[in-house]
Amino acid sequence: MGMLDERVVIVTGGGRGLGRQHCLELARHGATVIVNDLGGGLHGEASRETPADEVVAEIEAGGGTASADATSVSDFEGVAGLVARTVETHGRLDAVVNNAGIIRDRMITGMSEEDFDMVLAVHLKGSWNLSRHACALWRGLHKAGQRVTGRIVNTTSGAGLFGNIGQTNYGPAKAAIATLTMITAMEMEKYGVTANAISPMARTRMTAGVASSEDGTGGWDRLDPGNASPAAAYLCSEASAWLSGCVLRVDGESVQRVRPWEIDHERTYVGPPGGRVDATELDHGLRVAFGAFPRGLPSGSVKS
Repeated sequence: MGMLDERVVIVTGGGRGLGRQHCLELARHGATVIVNDLGGGLHGEASRETPADEVVAEIEAGGGTASADATSVSDFEGVAGLVARTVETHGRLDAVVNNAGIIRDRMITGMSEEDFDMVLAVHLKGSWNLSRHACALWRGLHKAGQRVTGRIVNTTSGAGLFGNIGQTNYGPAKAAIATLTMITAMEMEKYGVTANAISPMARTRMTAGVASSEDGTGGWDRLDPGNASPAAAYLCSEASAWLSGCVLRVDGESVQRVRPWEIDHERTYVGPPGGRVDATELDHGLRVAFGAFPRGLPSGSVKS
């Protein structure tokens, strides 16, 4: 018995890189996989390639069940149709993996409105579209008295969690996906649905310049995109019901929890106790808070 036997999963961007590896891993554990991929280029340009069909053929050759889909994840109604067709064809939908993405990297002063809008449309809106329609399905089933074990697995990145030069479109989209994950988890908990995100350290088309970490002898590659797929498979399973609203950083053989924004609880008072902070006091107070000045100096004793 596989961990994902009888479960039906949609994977967006499933034709290449991370998505392809996710699809193969899900099928290996028994899932029926809907491989969604437009076959477009790295920057969203049109292409005649059909990578989704190739992944389906690979899964079927291994004895698994899969089908290809070419719906654009940025198309709200189109994604609604994808969810409906999946249920009509397979009788159910148990999990979605939001992985589709493009990049259009430029410095902020050279980035066009189209560069910004296109990246957010695929990454953020695309993740929201599929999550929204899947959640509506699962909420309806729960209200009808059916048992629901819905799973959402989103894809964020280091650029979204920590920032990266040249990606004022991609980074904010990925940061927003992390927040989307947390809020979806909050809203859908009572319906039996979990939402989590993974942040893979991996070499894909988007990170083509990253050097290989193989040892030169054909050994294990720390940046192989397949390293993140076991986490995606686990988060799609019923066994992961206890975990929701989390971001997992997958780096080689390690899986680390990423904590959201935290407040520094070592409070720095720059104004009178119980009183409103004056703007003129902030220079000294913030320098103390950030460690530029030692604590304990009287307010106004140091001038910038």
